[in-house]
Formats: sequence, C-alpha cells, structure tokens
Amino acid sequence: MRDIVTLACVECKNRNYTTTRNKKTKKDKLEFKKYCRFCRKHMSHKETK
Repeated sequence: MRDIVTLACVECKNRNYTTTRNKKTKKDKLEFKKYCRFCRKHMSHKETK
C-alpha cells in the first residue's frame, strides 16, 4: 500500500528527496521542511508526481 513519492522544493522546484506514503491513511499531499542544497537553506518541500 505504500507508494514512493518525490519531494520538490517550493522555491526552486528542484526534486531533492524521495519518501514513501501510505495511500490509505494520507489522502492529501505531503509537505516537509527540509534542506535544499540548491537554495542552501531549509525550505518547504511538497509532494510531486
């Protein structure tokens, strides 16, 4: 049931991270605050396709 999803930086749109998500319990898109090596600071990362 777990899907692999890609996380992209909100500011620079680079895809930096991958993680897994349970489709049954998490219906909405994931959002984490993680370090972006392109922006060189902690930014919000949202789930992309």
